[in-house]
This record gives sequence, structure tokens and C-alpha cells, in this order.
Amino acid sequence: MIWLVGAVLVWLGAWALNVRLAASAFGRTRAGRLAVATLFGITLLVLWEGLVRGLAVSPIILPGPSVIGPKIAASLPTLWADFVQTVVKGALSGFAIGTAAAFVAAIAIDRSPFLQKGLLPIGNFVSALPIVGLAPVLVMWFGFDWHSKAAVVVVMVFFPLLVNMVAGLQATDPLHRDLMATYSASYPQRLMKLRLPAAMPFFFNGLKIAATLALIGAIVAEFFGSPIVGMGFRISTEVGRLGLDMVWATIAVAALSGSALYGLIALIESRVTFWHPSQRK
Repeated sequence: MIWLVGAVLVWLGAWALNVRLAASAFGRTRAGRLAVATLFGITLLVLWEGLVRGLAVSPIILPGPSVIGPKIAASLPTLWADFVQTVVKGALSGFAIGTAAAFVAAIAIDRSPFLQKGLLPIGNFVSALPIVGLAPVLVMWFGFDWHSKAAVVVVMVFFPLLVNMVAGLQATDPLHRDLMATYSASYPQRLMKLRLPAAMPFFFNGLKIAATLALIGAIVAEFFGSPIVGMGFRISTEVGRLGLDMVWATIAVAALSGSALYGLIALIESRVTFWHPSQRK
């Protein structure tokens, strides 16, 4: 009970400190925003540990951070191999292929009304397919290695990116389009100087959505067939033998990987769309 009360008190104190910090001038700087996010994450871990210890939750049901942390440190070679197999080979390769395909398809749809009326409904249909039904089929088609996981990721990220990119290409101001027509600008000129810059905020929104979908798709696909390595394989194997500490260690690595990819995309977005109101300080 002492652990529970202490964790709640720490949470309340850190919450009050975070509110003051976020409202201060320092909180509006990059270092201040990082400090607020870090403090908030630490208080969540403290509250988690306090609840687990205070309520005497069995480690088989929910291990605390004090159990998961040492497990991560003791299993670094295994977790690194799983990370390379799932994130680098499966998720990132599928993410790159799906992004490139959606980018090219969006420009083609923007150029052709026929494709806009024909391809978008098909993309909507494919995106509505349940991943648990599609993944086994793609595993049979592409094999048990990372290629099938990349194929699942391509299917998952293609449509969100396509919809956002098409919306961005069509979001230009009519006055700007009329001005380009007045200058007798060709389609490539209008595309490069007007439509693509206007579409970048939409495109990066799609990328941030797809970043989380890519990791989820790669992990779920590994449940239906995988070599003896990978995050999905590790989770399914450890659950079968009640190794919940390893399961949570793998989940933590997956969450950190997804957060890092999201942060990288947000950083690139701030450099590419520095002119957009959302990026202005």
C-alpha cells in the first residue's frame, strides 16, 4: 500500500511540475518540450511500478518496469536480432515501397480523372481487408522470411498515404492555379512549383499514420509464419510459455522503434514544410 500511495503522490507532484514547466517560457523551447515529455514518461513508469507493487500484481499478469528493464538489458542480442528482422527488413522496406508506390499513384490519379474514379475505390476495398485474413495469404505467396512481412506493410500503408497525397494535390488555392495558367505553366511546372509543395503537409500526415501501421503490420504478419526470429515470433513464443517479461520487453522495443520513426518523420517534416503555419514558431 505504501508503494501505491507513494506512486500517486509522485504522479501528482510531477503533474503539477509539468503544468508549470509547460506554461513557462522554458517550456516553449525545444529543450523544454523534451523535458516535459521525459518527465511525463518517467512519472508514468513510476505510477506503473507503484500500482503493480501496491496491488501485489503477479509478474505473470503484469510485470513492472523494474522487471522489464533488466530483461531488456539481459536480452539485448535477441532483441537486436528481432529488431533487425521485423523493423529494418520487414517494416522499413515495406514502408519505403508503399510510400513510393502511393506517391506515384497519387500523381497519376491527380493527372487522370479515370484513375481517380477507378483506382481510389479499389484502394479503399483493399484497405478494408482484415489484416489477419490477408497476412496468411501473403505469407504463402512470398514465403516465411521478411518479404511477406514487407508485402503486408505495403498493403497497410499504401491507401492512407494515397488518400492524403491526393487530397494534398487538390488542396491548392484556385487563385494560385489561375495564376499558373495565366503564366502558361506546363503540368510539370505546376506540379513541382505549386501542387507538390501544397501537398507536403498532407503527405507527412500520411507518413506519420503509416509509420505506426507499418510496425503493426510487420509484427502481426509474423504471427502467421516466420523464421525463428522477429518480434511477432518472439511474442507468440513467449506467451506460450508465460514469459511475460520477455513479451513486455519486446513490446517496449517495438514502441520505442515506432516512436523513433515517428519522431524522425516529424523532424524531416519541420525541415521540408518550414513555411507552413503549423511549423512556424
